[in-house]
Amino acid sequence: MQPLNHHPRRDPAPTRLTYRMNRLWLTPLFRSFLRIGLPVLTVAGGVAIFLADTDRREGLVMAAQDMRRAVEERPEFMVKVMSVQGASAELDQDIREVLPLDFPISSFDLDLEEMRLAVSELDAVARAEMHVRPGGILEVKVEEREPAIIWRSRQGLELLDGQGHRVAPLETRAMRADLPVIAGDGADAEVAEALALIDAVGPLAPRFRGLVRMGERRWDVVLDRDQRILLPEQGAVRALERVIALAQADDLLDRDLIAVDMRNPARPTLRMAQGAVEELRRIRTLEAGASN
Repeated sequence: MQPLNHHPRRDPAPTRLTYRMNRLWLTPLFRSFLRIGLPVLTVAGGVAIFLADTDRREGLVMAAQDMRRAVEERPEFMVKVMSVQGASAELDQDIREVLPLDFPISSFDLDLEEMRLAVSELDAVARAEMHVRPGGILEVKVEEREPAIIWRSRQGLELLDGQGHRVAPLETRAMRADLPVIAGDGADAEVAEALALIDAVGPLAPRFRGLVRMGERRWDVVLDRDQRILLPEQGAVRALERVIALAQADDLLDRDLIAVDMRNPARPTLRMAQGAVEELRRIRTLEAGASN
């Protein structure tokens, strides 16, 4: 007889833990985590431990800043001079005052849009462009407003362009005797109409002294000898042309008049000087006495 084997035979089936591990390994997400996620977490943990030290962090920051400045301050990135184009000498000086740059300066330290806006806010600048050109040149190109008229306001004399934009203050009228003058509150808002009236003055140009805005609604044409032409709110140019036609036909403005009132174009009115009124009364009195 063969001896009985008292050792139990080994079960070939995997244990529960082995089974679960095999099932887990077959999961794509788990395999991806082991290949990618675990190394990343390991590196991130090491970096976190390294950066936990304040001195190490500050050292890294300083090293990064030094590397950045070393690149930014390379010769090819340095701006050495500023060129202003399209500006008068006065505007050129104003631009350099609003852009107080200390050359040489890295182009990375220049905020071109902010600088362009600062230049555009100058009264005399209609449009501005800024570029960094090869050779370390900061180019500022401006379109300067052209003064078209003088506005006498409560604050003094100011130069305005054809759209009524302020160009610059003016010390005395004699400094720009070539430009016409307008006055009154709100006159700067109606520069286009004022220029149209000035163009229509024509034969009266030698006697023309300026325009006054009345009540921010209409214009008075001021002539020499203290004469005025009171224009209506609407159709001012047409009313002025009518007065000029009458002046040419009947020498209307050569008479002793104070004003030609055209505020009601259908009913023009003449205002005579006090001396002329008294003379007219005297003549009428003499005529009345002679008829008696």
